[in-house]
Amino acid sequence: MKHNLVEAMIGALVLALAVGFFMFTYSRTDVGTIEGYELTARFDRVDGLLVGSDVRLGGIRIGSVIRESIDLETFEAVIHFSVRSDLHLPSDTSASINSEGLLGGAYLSLTPGGDIEFLEPGGQIEFTQGSVDLFGLLGQAIFSVADDNGKKE
Repeated sequence: MKHNLVEAMIGALVLALAVGFFMFTYSRTDVGTIEGYELTARFDRVDGLLVGSDVRLGGIRIGSVIRESIDLETFEAVIHFSVRSDLHLPSDTSASINSEGLLGGAYLSLTPGGDIEFLEPGGQIEFTQGSVDLFGLLGQAIFSVADDNGKKE
């Protein structure tokens, strides 16, 4: 009986340390949504972009994706995202969906323009570039090389 009590105490201690480590790590990183004002952008494709994905400016996380939807009239993907309230983006800011790598996730990258007018909360970014299908491009490159090597002249 005494042996089981010691094992239970050690298990509880390990569990408490794991929870403490998780809370410490969570508090020191930029995980979670960033509070601020909401903007929208429309894309033809948003492969890999998920709710909670980063919104970055110059590679620095400034917001997160809040919601994704489809416009039933234009069939475009509509992305709703938050941006830190201390950032005032020019109205000609552009948005693109970039990949973190071949196997990584996607994020929304913002590039500020030079306009003197700023986007208002609830505004829409007009200049967008959708995601690139990396596997499709890789497949095209492989098959085009195979076709070029297999041709007889």
